[in-house]
Amino acid sequence: MKKPELLVPAGGLDVLKEAVIYGADAVYIGGEAFGLRANAKNASFADLKEGIRFAHARGVKVYVTANILAHNEDIKEAEAYFEGLKEVGPDALIISDPGMFTVAKRVLPETEIHISTQANNCNALTFRFWHDLGAKRVVAARELSLREIREIRDSIPEDMEIETFVHGAMCISYSGRCLLSNFMTGRDANHGSCTHPCRWKYSVMEETRPGEYFPVFEDERGTYLFNSKDLCMVGNLPDLIASGTDSLKIEGRMKTALYVATAARTYRKALDDYFKDPALYEKNLEWYREEIGKCTNRRFTTGFFYGRPTEEDQIYDSATYVTEYIYIGTMGLTDENGYTHFDQKNKFSVGQTLEIMKPDGETVFTEVLEICNENGEPQESAPHAGQHLLVHFSVKPEEYEIIRMKAE
Repeated sequence: MKKPELLVPAGGLDVLKEAVIYGADAVYIGGEAFGLRANAKNASFADLKEGIRFAHARGVKVYVTANILAHNEDIKEAEAYFEGLKEVGPDALIISDPGMFTVAKRVLPETEIHISTQANNCNALTFRFWHDLGAKRVVAARELSLREIREIRDSIPEDMEIETFVHGAMCISYSGRCLLSNFMTGRDANHGSCTHPCRWKYSVMEETRPGEYFPVFEDERGTYLFNSKDLCMVGNLPDLIASGTDSLKIEGRMKTALYVATAARTYRKALDDYFKDPALYEKNLEWYREEIGKCTNRRFTTGFFYGRPTEEDQIYDSATYVTEYIYIGTMGLTDENGYTHFDQKNKFSVGQTLEIMKPDGETVFTEVLEICNENGEPQESAPHAGQHLLVHFSVKPEEYEIIRMKAE
């Protein structure tokens, strides 16, 4: 069996580096235009160039998203944008719109094009259609079952690749093509400006009784009608591999470095364990499930892979994330005096025990022995996010490793 690629998201250069360090085979990231995460910390051409250099030096590919559903003015600007990407050198472009595809093929004829899930790719004829036009890979619609993916694999050319979402947020939409945000707020989800109305709380109002709101259930809080649980297939990798998918995709270009690192190293270890020995994978199932639960999540579902989701795959009582761990920071270099430099993300104090996430899956405990500000002045705690710190730990972290703390 062919080992699938592990494809990990990045919202910016700093998270791209974490995705690489923590086990991605490939990373997908948005540039400053034409991606579907307008509010992400998207990368400039300079950042993309640095990120691609960093990834390629470690044998990792980088794909750039340009998967909006384009209007006329977008097409006019796309040519200049793709011309700029020539100097950047991504391994592939992720595109959904046929017009954007046409421009990309003309401007970057040697660059692979992957067809986004936004294109609603549900059948083998659609996959072959894109293959005939020159696409290398198609992302399967999230509404497909494992059986349907296997049927597609058996019906398309061997050199065409299938990419499948295996982890992360699920939209109430068709393959991410949602009109709720546009209709309710004027912000176009298909242009990267989704306001996530699927996570809002709703009640019923009868048209002859304006202002009278009735909860859908007998609950004064209303209910979250469209609020899906998050997809998680870390415990079902053998079935995914048997389906013939070539790339396992984690959702989350808006997520933190802690989320990306936790998801990447969990799926990396699970994949490697399975291909080393399926019995080892079975033995470690509880570790994978426990570790993936340390990502922020909305509880978990297997989505459409084993049939249509039911009411059990929705969350009705809350739109908030389950957060078990707090992100303290990504480690920089440690100087000759034993002080590690980094920009802190959340509060911690001298004397606390924190966790160092090792890329191989090991977690090491370290005590905070001393905290100094960037001028070398000692302080008992670091309460303000964004402060540049010099910290003496009992166990020295390596550059790019992430330190986290269990939430109280």
